[in-house]
Amino acid sequence: MSEYAYTLSAIVRQDSGKGASRRLRREGLVPAIVYGGEGAALPVAVKQDDLVKFGRFDSFYSQIICLKVEGQGDVEVIVRDVQRHLYKPLYQHMDFQRVVRGQELQATVSLHFTNEDTSVGVKAGGIVEHHLNSAEIVCLPRNLPEYIEVDMANVALGDVIHLRDLKLPQGVRLLHDDDRAEAVVAQITHPNRGAVEESEAETGESDSAAE
Repeated sequence: MSEYAYTLSAIVRQDSGKGASRRLRREGLVPAIVYGGEGAALPVAVKQDDLVKFGRFDSFYSQIICLKVEGQGDVEVIVRDVQRHLYKPLYQHMDFQRVVRGQELQATVSLHFTNEDTSVGVKAGGIVEHHLNSAEIVCLPRNLPEYIEVDMANVALGDVIHLRDLKLPQGVRLLHDDDRAEAVVAQITHPNRGAVEESEAETGESDSAAE
């Protein structure tokens, strides 16, 4: 069994430019670039069908991928950037970053929320609001998690979860600075909060007008 969850075949691109990219897409290929590590940037093309198949899974964007480049051998990479078609479920361009064993890498990892329906706040009549669905992390390749779990079980009505509150796996840390660490990941709010805030705003406007 392969140690990689995802394996992509690639060919080296000989031509560049918009015209060459359009030709590749007509042939069912997606232009991509491999960069980072000690090697030079390598323009490649991968199969659209493979990206559509694997891209349905969140872990594809955070796990180490084996890129089998024709004539170049195997390269370990992670997805760094994706350009999608405006309205079709297709890919336009991919950026891959080389993985160097023993060197830390930056990755964007999905957040998986658990125990929402049975959380303290939801049982009290609250609703869960999601503000972020991923987090940027730094770790060694061997510590790269498939996702980060956000357990909502003990989150009460009115409670807020910030990035800094996430329980990270061993060997993993947030990329964000102190200000970004205060960003809200999720919270449990009163279902009528919006109506209450709107009512309070209208009351304030009425009071101002009366003055």
